[in-house]
Amino acid sequence: MRDDDFKTYYEEQRELLREAFAEIGQKAELLLTVGQLLMENGADTAQIVRDMKRVAAYMGIPAEKFHLHIMYTTLMLNISDEHHSHTSFRKCIKHAVNMKIISAVSRLTWRAMRDHYTLDEFKGELEAVGKRPRYPHLVSICAAGSGCGAFCTLFGCDFNAAIYTAAAAIIGKIVQMQCAERFGFNPYVSMTFAAFSATIVAYFTHLLPTTTPWHPLIAAALFLVPGVPMINALSDILNTYLISGAARIMHTFLIVGAMTFGLVFAIGMADFDSFTNLHMLPDSNYGLFMVAAAVGATSFAIFFNLPPRLLFAAACGGAICVCTRNFFIFELGMSSAVGTLAGASLVSLAAMKAVHWLHTPSMVLVVPAVIPLVPGVLIYRFLFAVINIRRLTVEELLSAIQSGVDALLIILAIAIGAALPNIFASRSLTQMSKEKQEKLLNEIYETDLKD
Repeated sequence: MRDDDFKTYYEEQRELLREAFAEIGQKAELLLTVGQLLMENGADTAQIVRDMKRVAAYMGIPAEKFHLHIMYTTLMLNISDEHHSHTSFRKCIKHAVNMKIISAVSRLTWRAMRDHYTLDEFKGELEAVGKRPRYPHLVSICAAGSGCGAFCTLFGCDFNAAIYTAAAAIIGKIVQMQCAERFGFNPYVSMTFAAFSATIVAYFTHLLPTTTPWHPLIAAALFLVPGVPMINALSDILNTYLISGAARIMHTFLIVGAMTFGLVFAIGMADFDSFTNLHMLPDSNYGLFMVAAAVGATSFAIFFNLPPRLLFAAACGGAICVCTRNFFIFELGMSSAVGTLAGASLVSLAAMKAVHWLHTPSMVLVVPAVIPLVPGVLIYRFLFAVINIRRLTVEELLSAIQSGVDALLIILAIAIGAALPNIFASRSLTQMSKEKQEKLLNEIYETDLKD
């Protein structure tokens, strides 16, 4: 293309970004593609709205003309004023977790304004973001093993039991991948088979040398924990996105139900009396817990396809979470729920600062870090009681109910702590984002005047 032709093309493209309804069909499709990428890869609704509004502003669409309704499976967009109206819909078919895409989309929305992208340039970059690869299967399988082995260490097992747990989790992860990719099973069915396989293999490891023979049972299937849907559900509800929040809660329940179904069959087939006597470590072994938490957080970060440059941040966040929780429990004598809330909240507050250095949404940093706080022992005590409720004494039943209540409180503490920025700092974060956005848009306007 000659210089004159390129200049004409560039001026035409810039003019499109000054007129809200110029090429409105293309703009709407790009906006919906941004929302679809975020929804299908695990972003919460508040972030989807922020990023789509930012893209709309870059495209010259004022906020008062931009109308968006988000459901878990459908995005509805309307751009209208007193003379024009354009409405588009987009289905969100698959729902996974890919934080590499979430981070890349967020960075692209800022880069488009800063570098004055044309619509064609933005479309090309967006297509490239959607094609970013995941970690190789072998890496994900090994991460399942290392993550569950680290969890088992946090629950108080010895080194041998941690190795057995890792082996059982690896088998479970392979079964899940085979069911989903080779046989095309429903995702929830694949999780059921994975939970059953990992748990039944973990049961037979009690015949091997170890001083904690039953701990692998409570950690081998934890690579299936629905941490992202759970945290996003609470975040959506607290931000009054009730429809998408309710759908995410249902998705979380389905995952937990699929896991439970597999665990019930595995534990029912095993010759095992009770999880009542399984406890976490009674002392504050901070060094061991720090390493185990860092490994667990990094492993789940790989599951979530976190960019490699952020894995170290996830490891540090996991160590901070667990050590803070243990300090509140062991040193201050507080409950596990309070300690968990403190650990998750501290990491969330740190992530609010780190986003400016690492240029990624806070959720991408927080979610892998809080996963090691999951109360595996309490969950399994409650599940065992449900399975064997006819054989329980009154005292054992009350103990099981208490375990279930404690587990629920801890899970809520994790979700609230992870969603802390959206709960208490939503207005200030929105204002900061708006000021930065206006500054970039003003720079574009000033550039236009000079041209």
